[in-house]
Amino acid sequence: MRDWPVWTLRRPALCYWLFIDFAALATVTYVIVSTDTPSPSEIGRFAAIAGTAGAVIIGSSIYSHRLGETERNPWAAHLCYLTAGILALPPNLMVLLLFGPALHCLLAQRPETYRWLYTLSATTLAVFATRYLLGWVDPRAHLLMMVFGATVLLTLRAALIAYGLKLRNPSATFEENVGEPIDVILGVVAVSIGGLMGCVAENNAVHALIAGPALALLERAAQLPQWRRSAQRDAKTGLANAVHWDSRARYELTKGADRTRPMAVMLLDLDHFKRVNDEVGHLAGDAALAAVSLLLRGTVRGGDLVGRFGGEEFVVLLPDATPEQAESVAERVRQAVADLRVPTMATDGKPHELSGLTVSIGVATTTRFGYELPDLLVAADAALLAAKAYGRNLVSMA
Repeated sequence: MRDWPVWTLRRPALCYWLFIDFAALATVTYVIVSTDTPSPSEIGRFAAIAGTAGAVIIGSSIYSHRLGETERNPWAAHLCYLTAGILALPPNLMVLLLFGPALHCLLAQRPETYRWLYTLSATTLAVFATRYLLGWVDPRAHLLMMVFGATVLLTLRAALIAYGLKLRNPSATFEENVGEPIDVILGVVAVSIGGLMGCVAENNAVHALIAGPALALLERAAQLPQWRRSAQRDAKTGLANAVHWDSRARYELTKGADRTRPMAVMLLDLDHFKRVNDEVGHLAGDAALAAVSLLLRGTVRGGDLVGRFGGEEFVVLLPDATPEQAESVAERVRQAVADLRVPTMATDGKPHELSGLTVSIGVATTTRFGYELPDLLVAADAALLAAKAYGRNLVSMA
């Protein structure tokens, strides 16, 4: 148990995550103990909702596997049939619906099972809170109450999850914690389809099957943001890859040129990084890259754009940064890397702590080189080479 990854969370995040998990467990236990045995008609509605959702998710999973697509997260489909359950099922059968996302976590063998469990617990609390507000025994399904319930479900679920993610990583952006606008839209679509599915199932269980095609389309559409983010992110560090960073940086520089805003580009290269791969192993090198990327995101300013340039090189665009401010940020990053300690595993299988990492940094500013990205990168690269030539672990201003 001492080796479980959950214990690596920051203490505030660990306490909050465990509180959410135990609160969800207590809620589920209360529901199971206090709810009467469901009637045959309620069991029929459960079979129609669960059967439709299960067929869609399993069918879509098989289709994705045959196409060789990346790992999927059918969160929108789960949210859809849980909404249907809120309107059409007794609380104890709603508990059975929650086994859907739980089984998906186990079958997918996710590396961060504790995070999936936390998300499931937050969803559980949001689902039963919404059911309580709509009516525990007989939920009110007229239009205004349905809109109110959908708003509560989406907002409460997002708030519970986002707060925990913020405690886990205080430097994370709002979009990293809450999601992008497309994720919000997909959530609204999911609860809308789920609401229609629940209303139909309450009148005639078999008619719930008609939601199958809409649910299948939603399940596929919900993967688009994930695939797009995968195409924009570097797999080892989670930072913007070179192509995505280049596109974003050109856009920001164009905006900056229109307003004559001072900006800067910072190019970083880890010193003697080949030694880490050769002496400790490539897995240790990957751990170091991931640790430096996390450090970068937490050390630069909130609006700065961080990317992985390739190999052990990183690049940062600093909007609204004078030369003095850019040099200050670069010095802060250089010192933070020098102080970094990275727990990892050596090639002999024994624990090893990487220390002594240093970084050389070259900085180019728009006040001297203008707003064309190629010009700034060439100047920053020349400054980086100068920092290397003067002994490394230095910041050089172009």
